Amino acid sequence: MKPKIILSLSGMALLFFVTESVFPHGMSEADKQAMLGGGYLQYLWLGATHMLTGYDHLLFVFGIVFFLTTFMDVVKYITAFTVGHSITLISATLMGITANVWLIDAVIALSVCYIGYENLGGFKKFFEKAPNLLLMIFLLGFIHGFGLSTRLQQLPLGDEGIVMRILSFNLGIELGQVVALCIMVALLFKWRRTKSFLQISSVSNRGLIVAGAMLFMMQMHGYLHTVNPDEFGFPEDNHSHAHEAMETLKPVPDSEFNLSTGGGFRRNSLNLEGE
Repeated sequence: MKPKIILSLSGMALLFFVTESVFPHGMSEADKQAMLGGGYLQYLWLGATHMLTGYDHLLFVFGIVFFLTTFMDVVKYITAFTVGHSITLISATLMGITANVWLIDAVIALSVCYIGYENLGGFKKFFEKAPNLLLMIFLLGFIHGFGLSTRLQQLPLGDEGIVMRILSFNLGIELGQVVALCIMVALLFKWRRTKSFLQISSVSNRGLIVAGAMLFMMQMHGYLHTVNPDEFGFPEDNHSHAHEAMETLKPVPDSEFNLSTGGGFRRNSLNLEGE
């Protein structure tokens, strides 16, 4: 493998490990508190910022527009994605349908792998006709919208005005997506005019697959925390390992040969009865 390719993939790997710690893609306690008395504009702002820090959604959108060269193509494919995620975002939230946040984000990460593999023409190697890209983007939009809905339902939405809160959040998502999309399309338009585009395009889409796989593993890592918290021994909603202090052993006085105490030692654990 060429050094340039290795550096590119390593750089992307480092970027997303850093991103995971800097931008935890979820609803923080600060968000929840702010929304207790929040108006529609606050939900709109939260939706926009949620999309702009949603690295999984942004990577997927980047993969969609990577090879699109006309304005109408961009509109067509992004509209399919927007309609798809808006349907599930609104309907799932209204019906109160949720999923484990780690698992749904893991599936979203796999969608990033999908779009990168599609851009590399990977499906054409195994199928006479590759899956319809427009339809797949629409269907994958359902999954992204379900993930957004699951996050939104972590907020205190209340009953009064809930429809407008959901629509405000959804509008914010779309505005954030438009901002990100404009930057992506502008950069890609300029990049396509350089000789390096065809040389690096393969590396970039392979990087999408690597990034999606990394995000998938991170989300599954978080999911395992929730189902086996005792095995991991650190908070289920935190990816950084806050290892608990291991129990120490201390000798029990005058019991060096007392087999009932395990050879004169006992665990130095918390005594809830106040010993």
